[in-house]
Order: sequence, then structure tokens, then C-alpha cells
Amino acid sequence: MRFGACILYVPDVPAALEFYERAFGLERKFLHESNSYGELATGATRLAFAAEALAAEHAGKFNPSRPGQPPQAAEVVFVTDNVEAAFRAALDAGAEELKRPEQKPWGQVVAYVRDLNGFLVELCTAWD
Repeated sequence: MRFGACILYVPDVPAALEFYERAFGLERKFLHESNSYGELATGATRLAFAAEALAAEHAGKFNPSRPGQPPQAAEVVFVTDNVEAAFRAALDAGAEELKRPEQKPWGQVVAYVRDLNGFLVELCTAWD
């Protein structure tokens, strides 16, 4: 078995794709003609966005992620060599600042933002 994808359920799939392209420099891989599902080119594991209506269809009741409300108990993590530059780019694209880049005792640099839908995003150097 292998990890295949992370899907974030959002109110506006094209807007989420556009935000992640601007904020994190990712490229769009796919957007369904219905605008209800899209993916970013992120390597072997997919980062995808699906319409909240699909979450309700699949799972019934769910808690949507929204700015101004506590974030979901999960995060998306992007690894970069330059956390400070990635952090600034995310803020310039409209991400909400949570924690500025900080050197951790184990050597990793880590920062946190929230995306346009309130999802928690970690920007960090590699931890291998």
C-alpha cells in the first residue's frame, strides 16, 4: 500500500487551485470541467481539491474549514530550502500568518500559515 493523495474539500475549487499556484508556486495538473475537482502537480502524492458538495455526498455531515474558525486537526506540509521566501510568497498571495519562520532545536526551519479556506499549511526545511 502507498499514500496516494490528500484531498481538501473547499467551497470553490478553481479559487483554491489559483491560491496554491500563487502562494506556493505549484502547477495545476488537472481541473475537471465541472469545477468540482482539481489537482496540483506535487510529485508522487497528489494534492487535490474537491467541492464541499462531494464531501457531503461521500461522508454525509462534515465540518468545513473556514477562515476565522479554528483550523482542522490536520495540516498540509510543503518542504523547501528557503522557508523565509516561501513564507513571504504565501503572505503576499493572501495567506494568513500564524508563525514566522523559526529554527527548531533539531535544526529544521518551520513556519505556519492558513490558506484562503482556513486550512493549516506548514512550510519547512527537510527533516531527514
